[in-house]
Amino acid sequence: MPFATSFPPGFLHRPVTRVARELLGTRLVSTVGGTRTVGVLVECEAYEGRDDPASHAATRTGATRRNQAMFGPAGRAYVYRIYGMHWCLNVVTGHRDDPQAVLLRGLEPLEGEDEMGRRRHGRRPLAAGPGRLCEALGVDGALYGHDLSVPPLVLAPGWRVPDAVVEVSGRVGVRAAAERPYRFYVRGSPGVTR
Repeated sequence: MPFATSFPPGFLHRPVTRVARELLGTRLVSTVGGTRTVGVLVECEAYEGRDDPASHAATRTGATRRNQAMFGPAGRAYVYRIYGMHWCLNVVTGHRDDPQAVLLRGLEPLEGEDEMGRRRHGRRPLAAGPGRLCEALGVDGALYGHDLSVPPLVLAPGWRVPDAVVEVSGRVGVRAAAERPYRFYVRGSPGVTR
């Protein structure tokens, strides 16, 4: 099946939960370090912003140096570090100054699996989990605020994932509002967090 070459106008300006669901099946194309690696997204998690206590941009926090990228524009990378060791990649959604983002939690490799394995020092799974995904694609803090429509990291259309294979659950690894049904994943995919 051929891929579309661009997203429909306004694709990222819709409610973040809808965007998170529809990012399943899209591709991440990395040319970080001059080597091409590509994966299809199979797990995403929505963060609503000011009214979401699990969001880095919750009302109690507001805009900070760390979360400034979440305030727009849509289509930028919000990259941050957790536990002082793992990078996490989010796609900023919504309108400017309405801080929403989708955490990219897991992908299945399409191209460059050997390079992903090298970056991961042979550890498996390659990209099931946000830290592994970033390591496999070479994503780090240097891509903070990066426009995801241009290299070296591009979010590209892929294919539509049918509702019949999509599961919805509460979010993983957060204490506040963990029960909200904001995590979307492809049932049975090896790229989904265990």
